[in-house]
Amino acid sequence: MDPQGAQASSVAGGRVLSVRTELAELLKLSGPVVISRLGIMAMGLSDAIVVGRYSATQLGYHALGWAPSSVAVTMAIGLLTGVQVMTARAIGEGRRQETGAVLRRGLSYALWVGLVSAVVLAILGPPFLHMIGLEKSLADGASRALLVFALSLPGYTISVAAASWLEGLSKPGPFAWAMWVANGLNLGIDLLLVPGTFGLPALGAVGGAWATTVARTFLSAVMLIYIARMPEARALGVFAKPPRDRAAEAEQRRIGFGAGASNFFEVAAFASMNIIAGWIGGLAVAAWAIVLNVAAIVFMVPLGLSTGAAVRVGRAYGAREPRGVVRAGLVAFSVAAIFGLIVSLAVWPAARWISAAYTGNPATLALAVPALVVSCLMYLPDCLQVVTAQALRARGDVWMPSGTHLTSYVAVMMPLAWWLAIPRHMGVVGIAWAVVIASVVSAALLLARFWWLSRRD
Repeated sequence: MDPQGAQASSVAGGRVLSVRTELAELLKLSGPVVISRLGIMAMGLSDAIVVGRYSATQLGYHALGWAPSSVAVTMAIGLLTGVQVMTARAIGEGRRQETGAVLRRGLSYALWVGLVSAVVLAILGPPFLHMIGLEKSLADGASRALLVFALSLPGYTISVAAASWLEGLSKPGPFAWAMWVANGLNLGIDLLLVPGTFGLPALGAVGGAWATTVARTFLSAVMLIYIARMPEARALGVFAKPPRDRAAEAEQRRIGFGAGASNFFEVAAFASMNIIAGWIGGLAVAAWAIVLNVAAIVFMVPLGLSTGAAVRVGRAYGAREPRGVVRAGLVAFSVAAIFGLIVSLAVWPAARWISAAYTGNPATLALAVPALVVSCLMYLPDCLQVVTAQALRARGDVWMPSGTHLTSYVAVMMPLAWWLAIPRHMGVVGIAWAVVIASVVSAALLLARFWWLSRRD
């Protein structure tokens, strides 16, 4: 046998085995994370379905009240991304005992982020809704729901910090099952408060917001109890006050600031789509809420994959393995693209059935179904952009994803959505086209950045 041929075969076999191993590790880590992220969306989905079946008008209130709070929630998740990345890096560098310090910093940040977000949202949210040109009744109904959603933020941010730490340790399972227990609690409260069961007053959108608030607070308590009772908690430094490490604190904040800014640009831009829909009318808000809710459910899978990608890339980066960084990224991108394509092909023919699950209102369905069909073109690039952005942050490229999201979703999507929906009279379908175009721009820029950094290394 030719020695060179044998060597080439061995090398090729090593690459195949390495990719298979990387894929197995990614799916092993991402699977529970995807389940937990789907649980996050299931909570919003159960709210939307219960409220929507009760009243299309109340669904509009719920969607507009949720929109500003979703900006705060997603920005908070970004600000706490440093917990996950720094934990994964510490594991990759063999400093397992220092991960407790990462958690303690993260919980402190989470409490402050949650409290400040709740106060700002409660003070500025209702006036904002009344200043953006909505009908007064629509703004009033949305404001009542918004004030209750604000109360859920401190509990939610604490649960995110705890979950991010466990995911950085490659222990995503506990948050996944806790999230689904919280979902059961949320659905039960929805069924009690939204339509008014057992003689209780019908609260509509406000009832859905209360269900979310109670469930999120419950979730944070469960996660803190679980971490405190972990057998290895002391060995990980959970209970030990760490020495001051200003460099580590600054790096954790830097990662969080970059991800927080990125999430803020993206979610604020998506929240503005609700406002543009509100300028069209109440039914347009309800129709866009259906399209956005379906997209958000789909988004939870690549969001879970992005966590797996961040942990795998972060560990390789911490271990100073450039080839491992590239391999982990490319495997994650491939899985995300395949998932996005499959979902697009599944949702497209089922758009009417999916929309009908949210509402039986014929006028709302007439607006929602064609927009949901167009949105199918968004799923693949949207999956790619979120996974690529998180892989870039895990390898230390913090601010480029933020700039990309600012360009794609603020500079491109927002004005384009207004122009297509209102001056061009395309309505909700025009909003959907703007989201598709922005997602393609974002994915292309982020993938080009990852390719350039890989060539440089």
